[in-house]
Amino acid sequence: MFNSKKSKHRKAARIETLIGENTHIKGDIHFSGGLRIDGVITGNITADEGEAALLTLSEKGRIEGEVRVPFQLINGDVKGNIYAAEHIELAAKARINGNVFYKLLEVAVGSEVNGQLIHVGEAEESNLNLEHSQTDANLNLEQNS
Repeated sequence: MFNSKKSKHRKAARIETLIGENTHIKGDIHFSGGLRIDGVITGNITADEGEAALLTLSEKGRIEGEVRVPFQLINGDVKGNIYAAEHIELAAKARINGNVFYKLLEVAVGSEVNGQLIHVGEAEESNLNLEHSQTDANLNLEQNS
């Protein structure tokens, strides 16, 4: 029973992709496994469904877009909403400008969240992607009116 969660987290802990400090990517990223970002991403980051993916954003890294990854360790800047279906850790140099939707949250002294912290329970977890996609679409319609 407990081994399934541990094996998911261990599988995700291996970094398979590194985006270096001097790299700037414009566009959406879809990945599985482990992703470490030391550079800049302008676009959305999404982990493959059903995967125990881990995103590590270093203090040098920056994301401008939506992040949908089950396990996250954030120590850099994010401008956009974050959706963590399993676990998110906001380290001391994390700076979030957007809402954080989470199941399990760790926050270090010194981190900043300029937005709402919204807990997602077990029953809501499966609807997380659908509900927030609809909310984002509604916000876009209101802004265009």
